[in-house]
Amino acid sequence: MNSFPVTASTLSEIDLGIFIMDRYSLPETSHCKLFRTGINHTYFITNTEAKHVVRVYCYNWRTLREIEEELKLLVLLKNENLSVSFPIADKNGDFIQEINAPEGKRYVVLFSFAVGDKIRFMDNETCFEIGKIMANMHKITTHKKIDRVQYTNGVLLEKSYNYLKSFFNEDLESMKLFKSMSEIISGKFDNYSLNERQKGIVHLDIWYDNLSVASDREITLFDFDNCGNGPFILDIGYFCKQLFFIESDKNNYELKKSHFLNGYQSERKLLESEIALLPEAGASIFLFYLGVQAQRFDWSNIFLSENYLNMLVGRIKSWMDYHDIK
Repeated sequence: MNSFPVTASTLSEIDLGIFIMDRYSLPETSHCKLFRTGINHTYFITNTEAKHVVRVYCYNWRTLREIEEELKLLVLLKNENLSVSFPIADKNGDFIQEINAPEGKRYVVLFSFAVGDKIRFMDNETCFEIGKIMANMHKITTHKKIDRVQYTNGVLLEKSYNYLKSFFNEDLESMKLFKSMSEIISGKFDNYSLNERQKGIVHLDIWYDNLSVASDREITLFDFDNCGNGPFILDIGYFCKQLFFIESDKNNYELKKSHFLNGYQSERKLLESEIALLPEAGASIFLFYLGVQAQRFDWSNIFLSENYLNMLVGRIKSWMDYHDIK
């Protein structure tokens, strides 16, 4: 009997471990363990000498070229002494492996492990340090581009709305609200044109879940899967918006946001045109990720419902109301 075709599979951690040990000449005592599935699948492989991260890219999620560009960026940042989880070459000097999974070809990359903890409720000093490392990343990538997505209003907002239309009726109040917020955000970005010094390569997903904090508050960034080209304010606004929803006490939020922005500006000054776009930038990324969830419904279908849409759009509206964006 032939195997029935699949759209997504989870690789055996035992067999993946054997594959990685062979390709990277790791000790035979290494142990591979699935950490989590998602848009990509993450495994940890450990031995008495070290711990590494194995990312298995999902089928047809990233092209080989897109992955190569992501890794090229990480090597650049590492060479500039920025603390990031970086790709590790195999015994032949290659960064990317190919696996013939049941659904088709999938790519595999071994990364260094980011030492430290994920801290949801960060103190002021940690927020300051996160601002510094983000600014330094932006300084390194100013004027640079990679062969990946250009984050424009069309990509962040219009495409996301079109993905959602496949699942939700446009007459829903939440869909109407999504569209109206998109129009407001697009208009604001059109009014505040940013120059090339305010653009470069962005991470697009810097928040507590994608950074590790060591005991000395040394920050390590990881998961650059959504990196691309665009205004730096996107990264800044997104972190502030994440902080906004973590801190229920908005006085604490304002204090921590201030430390984050002070840390950022200790390395790279923000112009008034950037600061003016911070609320819209944060909202645009959250609208974008709603589109990602619709695009990858097979990963998030247990959440993708009218109630979920209402909740997420409502949260974005509360952020815009907080900043008095009409």
